[in-house]
Amino acid sequence: MDLLYGLPVLFFSIVVHEIAHGWVALKLGDTTARDAGRITFNPFPHIDILGSVMIPLISYIAAGTIFIAWAKPVPINPNNFKKFRRDDILVSAAGPVSNLIMAILCTVFFVASVYFVKMVLQPSKEIMADFVFFIIKMFAAGITLNIFLAVFNLIPIPPLDGSHILSSLLPGKIGDAYRRTGFLGILIIIALFRIEPVRNFLFFVISIINTPLNLLIGYLI
Repeated sequence: MDLLYGLPVLFFSIVVHEIAHGWVALKLGDTTARDAGRITFNPFPHIDILGSVMIPLISYIAAGTIFIAWAKPVPINPNNFKKFRRDDILVSAAGPVSNLIMAILCTVFFVASVYFVKMVLQPSKEIMADFVFFIIKMFAAGITLNIFLAVFNLIPIPPLDGSHILSSLLPGKIGDAYRRTGFLGILIIIALFRIEPVRNFLFFVISIINTPLNLLIGYLI
């Protein structure tokens, strides 16, 4: 994936992901994210130097592609929730759901851009053509990246969203203990991703979710 269009799409997608967490939390009674100025499309409050810049660049330099990135987590105070477990699940699920919505929107705009090239754009307009093809590549990258972000974040290992969902579904003390494992889960995630069958299963799930969108693109184009 070309860093030129892959990184902007990835960063915008993770910003939307974090905004979704904060927005749903706000609707459920927690104003922490809003008060911190984090429910905004301004990218600067969301930048995490390590996760938003260094890791994607290192990944691209080392492997020629961007495997993972993250924004600064949106602050959430679950003590403000009326129903802690239910609301924690809803807030946690909001991020992955937002990425699936983004994947669908990228599909729609990808198809629209291709139609624009076919029906409107004249071959002689070379500068315009380069710009439109760049946009098409961005939307194509956005489809896969957002599906990956949704699936990856639903892995039930801390600190990913899936772990919050699982801990809120587990019985009281067990869920609380699981929630406290915190960022130790990152080491587990790194170890798991070194196991080829685990990676293959993740990409298999991504391909299943991607299939309907690919079929839609093939049908419309």
